[in-house]
Amino acid sequence: MQQPPAPPELALALRTGPFHLALRAAIAARGLALHRLRQRLAQRGVQVGVTSLSYWQQGRRRPERPESLRAVTVLEEVLELPEHSLTRLLGPRRTSPDPAGPAVRPYRDLISPAEAVDGLLAVLSGPPDTGLHTVTHIERIRVGADRCLQRRDSQHVLRAHRDGIDRYLAIYQGDPGCDIERVRVRAEENCRTGRVRRDPAAHMLVAELLLDRRLRTGDTHLLGYGFDEAPATGPSREYVRGFNAGAGQYVLQVTFDPAALPVRCDRFMRRRPEQSALEIEELTLDGHHCAHLVAADLPPCLLGLRWDWE
Repeated sequence: MQQPPAPPELALALRTGPFHLALRAAIAARGLALHRLRQRLAQRGVQVGVTSLSYWQQGRRRPERPESLRAVTVLEEVLELPEHSLTRLLGPRRTSPDPAGPAVRPYRDLISPAEAVDGLLAVLSGPPDTGLHTVTHIERIRVGADRCLQRRDSQHVLRAHRDGIDRYLAIYQGDPGCDIERVRVRAEENCRTGRVRRDPAAHMLVAELLLDRRLRTGDTHLLGYGFDEAPATGPSREYVRGFNAGAGQYVLQVTFDPAALPVRCDRFMRRRPEQSALEIEELTLDGHHCAHLVAADLPPCLLGLRWDWE
């Protein structure tokens, strides 16, 4: 049976992709709600949940398993599309063992000394992949008149990429010489503090932030938490955030006391702690004595701000 001509927007999406945009355009062109689409697939012997259909059209997941690929073939029929118009946009099958989750680097690649973070995670039985991915993280740092860090505050939106996640591990490393025993963990929104383990020699701690529910795959959760710093032996010169699984968006703001303003402030990225900084960009403090950065679609990396006092 000859297919009806596709609207221009759909025809373009089918030609150029990507898959999720073409699927979304096709669903919109046919005016089908996702639950109706699921019903029509079921009538043809294909079982696909509304959540999966939603994730496919958002680009949060893509069909990979044989039964999912068969579902795409049937979708072409249900949505009155030319044969193979969607399946060809999927390209070759991914080789990642978990296509639903992001690429993950071990924390030891991002935090020095590696033995310290390994030891703390072993005590807490932390898996190499926490099952969580950063959607959005807004972090605020305050530097006092003594040129030392005073506090860190985070608003952190996380998404689970497997079922059963009920905690987040927050890793803190203070400036050289800080008394890690005096650092206080604050669990302020949608979480509570669980176990906290410290390594004084590495100025490091790992804190469990226990969620108020168990997350299922695709669920998001907003956390509010922070740390009250302990004075270090010298002035602070940088703040770095490590992303072992990348991030959708990260915002960092550093606020300086008016009595102690740096003479220069730079944004930078590193791949590993021992490597030289990449992508250096000089920033200008605003009228509130703040510098900030905004980054999106981050790979696993280290990202931060550094400043000079003289």
